[in-house]
Amino acid sequence: MTQTESGSRVLTASRFRLSRGLLTMAVSLVVLFALSAALAPSSVSVNVVSSWLQFSAILAIIGLGQMLVVQQGGIDLSVAGAVSLAIVVSSQVPNGRDDGIPLAIVYGLAYAIGAGLLNAFLIGYLKLNAIIATLGTNALLFGAVLMVSGGIPQISTDLLQTLAGGETFGIPNSMYVAVVVLIVVVVVTKNTAAGRRFEMVGANQRAGKAMGLRVRSHEGLSYVWAQILYWLAGFLIAGIVSQPTAYMGNAYLLPSVAVVVLGGTSLLGGRGYPVATFVAALFLKQLDQFVISLGVPYAVQTIVQAAALAVGVAIYTVNWRGVRVRFTSLFAGKVKSATAAS
Repeated sequence: MTQTESGSRVLTASRFRLSRGLLTMAVSLVVLFALSAALAPSSVSVNVVSSWLQFSAILAIIGLGQMLVVQQGGIDLSVAGAVSLAIVVSSQVPNGRDDGIPLAIVYGLAYAIGAGLLNAFLIGYLKLNAIIATLGTNALLFGAVLMVSGGIPQISTDLLQTLAGGETFGIPNSMYVAVVVLIVVVVVTKNTAAGRRFEMVGANQRAGKAMGLRVRSHEGLSYVWAQILYWLAGFLIAGIVSQPTAYMGNAYLLPSVAVVVLGGTSLLGGRGYPVATFVAALFLKQLDQFVISLGVPYAVQTIVQAAALAVGVAIYTVNWRGVRVRFTSLFAGKVKSATAAS
């Protein structure tokens, strides 16, 4: 075997190596399904799984948008307002007419890009704190929600319900959309020069500046792309739920961060893990179904999501090897002291 062939095999192996987050989430999902089948069979019934797949796809799309922001060391708390606005625009603008859907798409994308550019300007150029800036944008988006909807729900068009809420070959259409989004994100961020520059800037902004990269542009545009994905998720929700309310986006703020963390993407920025984030969305939604099927009050669902977020942070940020070494040293020291005393 030549040195070139050996090097190419090493490169191929490293390229397809499973990330820690993906392996953790895949094993966790299998274990969770086994527990669900044993302790709460209703949570894995055909009808529940169909609904679970629909909303897992929604969370995966939103989570991928949040991941792009987190890769740049930021965080987007305008998720709730962005998704809610996309929902009401997609249901209110057509006013029950199928031919109004293209106009709703144009309006929805305009709002999404506008919100993303606002976040980009506040964070990427004015250097405001991401939490404060995106909370302010979120408030503006909810103001637009009330302006568009007037607080009155509107039934989605039949075409939108068929496209977003229907199934093809027994699989919800929203899941196909989520898979396409996943493929696009993976290809762009992992297999293009622009994507590799994007990850490098997130990992080390100083190095990016030294190389002449537009750090502020990369940081700001992550919010734009995230808002577009939030719009897509809201558009799908408007079709899945025939008469959506104006505040359905509130349910996706904490989970959007949780799936990113559970997928292994560092909150400090750097490399993102789209496939692991996708699997984490499946895990978190099945966890919700499992908890509800056990008869636990619905309010506990948020606590479970927060606990999952905390576990994810602990898994990927705590130096467990160092903790083990210190614990072993402390235990050995106590044994040595006890032996000397005896």
